[in-house]
Order: sequence, then structure tokens, then C-alpha cells
Amino acid sequence: MVRKLTEYAPLPAASLQPGATFARPTQHLPERIRLDSPAVEVMTDLKQVSAATIDPGETIETANRVMIKRGVRLLLAMDWEYRVLGLITATDILGEKPLQYIRDRGVKRSDILVRDIMTPQERLEVLTMDDVLSAKVGHIISTLRKSGRQHALVVDVETPHPNDLLVNPSLPKFTHLVRGIFSASQIARQLGVPIQTTEVARTFAEIEAMLSH
Repeated sequence: MVRKLTEYAPLPAASLQPGATFARPTQHLPERIRLDSPAVEVMTDLKQVSAATIDPGETIETANRVMIKRGVRLLLAMDWEYRVLGLITATDILGEKPLQYIRDRGVKRSDILVRDIMTPQERLEVLTMDDVLSAKVGHIISTLRKSGRQHALVVDVETPHPNDLLVNPSLPKFTHLVRGIFSASQIARQLGVPIQTTEVARTFAEIEAMLSH
């Protein structure tokens, strides 16, 4: 039976209240994990949580404010086409990098841009989602410790459709889509380790000390 539009009553409407905000995607990571827990249980999944981003032309002071507002310690530096140009961390901003840049360039801290101290795309090492899906938390901790970094990016590897390659043979054989982020401090919190430092070596020392008990 074909229904008529007149059978559907309009819904009641109201005025939007002052100060209203909007819903944001959230990911609920387990509060407590173990070394043999699946690695995905400590990964921030960018399909479930919006990536925190920054224009590389912004100042590091702006980047710091964005981190505080978003409650994160890493920002992806993006261009207007949403291409990842690099990343900047709280350690980059609050550590030695700005001081070294000031000494080398003779500029003021307020003049330092994200692009001046970020880790550029060509220096970023990434993990593949395929490997992460079969990994445990212990694998991620070992990987971060070996790299000497607080964070690691996870990518989906995407290949072009064969028909697209026929039309344009110069297309790259594969591209990366940044899918997730691992954070040493996030992993420590989920392990139940109280982390009071941004120093990489001390972070892992505290994790190992807790695990040895």
C-alpha cells in the first residue's frame, strides 16, 4: 500500500539553546590492559576519533593551545588537501627544539612555526594496520622503545583499482592512509603506570619498573 505524506505528522521543533555544542566521535579504550592484550586496545583509531590537526604555518604557541584544548600531545600537520606533511608533539614544543631554533636563527619563541620544528613526512616511520591487528601491546611498547619515540602512526595501505592504473599508469602502486596513533603515555595509563614525564627513556623505565613487580 502506498502511503500518503499527509499520514506523517511533522516532529515538534524548538529553538537551539545558547551555548549549545555538538557531538564528537569518541573511542572508549579499555581502562586496564596487559602486555598480551591486543594492540588495537591501546590505539587511537582515527575512524572513531577525529584527528587533531594543525596547519604547519601556525605558531608553536597556537599548536600548544590546540593540544591543551583537544587533550592530546600530538598534532598532525596538514595542508589544505588534508595531506599529512608531518607531526608535532608536546615534547617538540616544550623541549629543546625551540631553544635550539632560537639559538640558530636568532628569532623569538613567538615567531617559531610548526613547520620549523615538526618531524616532516619524509622522516616519519609508520606501522601497518595489518601488522597491528596481529600484534600485542608488548609488541607496541618494544617498537616505541626501539624508535626512541613517544608516538607511532599506523596506516592502512591502499592500492589503486586496476582500471585506474589502466587510465593512469603513473599512479603510485600504493598510498598510505593514516589510520591510528599509539602513545606511550596512553599505554602507560592503561597499564596502570603513573607517568609524570614526557621524557621517552623515563617513560619506558617507569613502565618496565611497574611490570617487574
